[in-house]
Amino acid sequence: MDTTPAFTDDEFLEAFLTCRLPPSAFNHRNHLRVAWIHLQRFPLDEAIERACAGIARYAAHLGVPHRYHRTMTEALIRLMAGAGASDPSVSFEDFLARAPAFSGAWRTLIDAHYSPDLLARSDARYRFLSPDRLALPS
Repeated sequence: MDTTPAFTDDEFLEAFLTCRLPPSAFNHRNHLRVAWIHLQRFPLDEAIERACAGIARYAAHLGVPHRYHRTMTEALIRLMAGAGASDPSVSFEDFLARAPAFSGAWRTLIDAHYSPDLLARSDARYRFLSPDRLALPS
């Protein structure tokens, strides 16, 4: 269950970037929201860098840097962009409704592109590795 207080996107992003969200907010849904906000506001490459840096910083702030995985995070952001998350006419809730796999069986999205062996590599946690199965949307 998400216990994050109801925030506007601006309030949420500011609280996230300043590490003022409660530890319970370090969850998949809020990672998606961080990515969606960045995709709404920045070109893809900048959105990826900003979102990944923020999630890594928040994980370190919480004392759980091992929970951050750069390859999976960047892959999900690229897949979100390919699914229309950067469309300014689509709210976060509408995006999740149109693309439910991101909030449900998101791991199957990743598994279509990456083998378990590649994702298990230690360097996949700290730098983006290209998929070894199916190319990501460009």
